[in-house]
Amino acid sequence: MTLEIRPLSPADIEPVVRLSLRAWAPAFASMEVQYGEMYRWLRPDGLAGQDQAVRDVLAADGAHTWVADYAGDQAVGFVSVQLVPDQSLGVIEMIAVDPEHQHCGVGASLTRFAVDWMREAGMHVAMVETGGDAGHAPARRLYESAGFRDISPARYWMSL
Repeated sequence: MTLEIRPLSPADIEPVVRLSLRAWAPAFASMEVQYGEMYRWLRPDGLAGQDQAVRDVLAADGAHTWVADYAGDQAVGFVSVQLVPDQSLGVIEMIAVDPEHQHCGVGASLTRFAVDWMREAGMHVAMVETGGDAGHAPARRLYESAGFRDISPARYWMSL
């Protein structure tokens, strides 16, 4: 089967939300362990709150979103990009791959597609953010293999 990357359609929204929640479940479980009691303050709705977060990103003004599928089937992954032209910056706002299709090149294809699109749009810098916990390790490996470098500042938290 050939992986196709195409613009998001309204029919893709529900499948994209569902695959995102499945994809991010391990990361949220990891964050809950790492953050301890702070988790309920930082993520009061936990993974359930991501449903609305995905919908917000998909509907955001200026969002450019594509889905990956196999020959027109249901989406198996997605990437959403925002451009910040005055900074020549392209930002991958969200990316997710259904767990059944992870480790098959879907995430790499979506990342490559997004970066190429940003370059063609005239951007000079691409950025993506992810967590530093164990649950986000696969995302960090994906971004590093695509050529991203971690230059973020350290962010410290304390439970009060």
